[in-house]
Amino acid sequence: MTVMTGRGAVTAEQAIENREKLTKDGFCVVRQVLSHDFLDELRRETDRLLDTATSRQELLTPRARAANSGLQYQGSDLHLRREDGELIDRLINWQPAIDALLAMGLDDFESHGSFILLSKPPGGPRLYWHHDWMDWNDPISLAPWPQKIFLSYYLHDTLGNNGCFQIIPGSHRKRIDLHDELERAQQDSDEATNIHFLEHDERSVEFREHPNQVDVPVKAGDLVIGEARALHAARANSSDTRRSLLLGWFERPRNTVPGYWQHVVPKEILKRDNDVAFGTTRNPGRNLVGHDR
Repeated sequence: MTVMTGRGAVTAEQAIENREKLTKDGFCVVRQVLSHDFLDELRRETDRLLDTATSRQELLTPRARAANSGLQYQGSDLHLRREDGELIDRLINWQPAIDALLAMGLDDFESHGSFILLSKPPGGPRLYWHHDWMDWNDPISLAPWPQKIFLSYYLHDTLGNNGCFQIIPGSHRKRIDLHDELERAQQDSDEATNIHFLEHDERSVEFREHPNQVDVPVKAGDLVIGEARALHAARANSSDTRRSLLLGWFERPRNTVPGYWQHVVPKEILKRDNDVAFGTTRNPGRNLVGHDR
C-alpha cells in the first residue's frame, strides 16, 4: 500500500520505518507533505503576520517586544489558534498529514487546536537546547512509544546556515550528561523562570555543541515529527532571508497503550492512576532512566 503525502508518497513499509525511527531516535521526516499551492498560501500568510508583528516592535525594548508579541531573540513565537483563521484549521486537518499518521499507526493522536509560527530572521542566533515535556512527574514519561509529538511544517529549505533543526537522538528515553547540565544551569540562572530570556552565550551549556547532536536539513513542504521529550535546538540563521515553520502539538490518550505496541509495557504505566494530578516539572527525575557518560 502507498500513502500519498501532498507531493510525495510513502509506502506502508516506509511509514513503519518512520514510526520506528520516531520511537528510537525521537524524530522522523515525511517528505513533501504540503502541496505547492498550500505551501504558497502558508508562506504569504505567515509573512504577513510576521511583517505586521515586526512593525509593532519598533518602539519597544527587547524584553517588552518579547513579552508583547512573542518575537524573541531566537525568532518569532506567534501562537495561532484554529479559531483565528481558516488556514490554521486547514493545516490541523491537512489530509496528507492525517494519512501519514494513520499509516504510521499514530491515528489516536489529536491536535491541541493551534499552531505556533516560529521564524528565525536573517542573522538570528541559534535556539538553545531544550525539551518540551512538562510532565516528568507522571509515570507516562516512561512510555517507550511516542506520547506527545510536534508536527513541524517547514516553509523554506533549511541547511546548516539558516536555522536547521537539531536533535540529540534517543535523548527522549535515556538521560544524558546534558540533562544534568541544563538542570543545574536553570537552577543557577536568575532567568530560570523564563527560559525565553536566556542570555546568548555560545560558551553556556544551553548553546554549546553536543557530540551526539545531528542536523536535520529539510526541503520546503517537508514535515518533521518530533518527540516532546527529546532535546532539540536549531542552528543560527546566517543567511539573508527568514526561515519559517509552523509547529503544532499532538497528543495521544495517557490511559491506553498504542494498538501497534507488541513489546513490554513498563509496570509503572500499568499501575498508573489516570485520575491523579502528578504536577508539572521541566526537570527529568526518576522517570528518565539511564546515563550516557
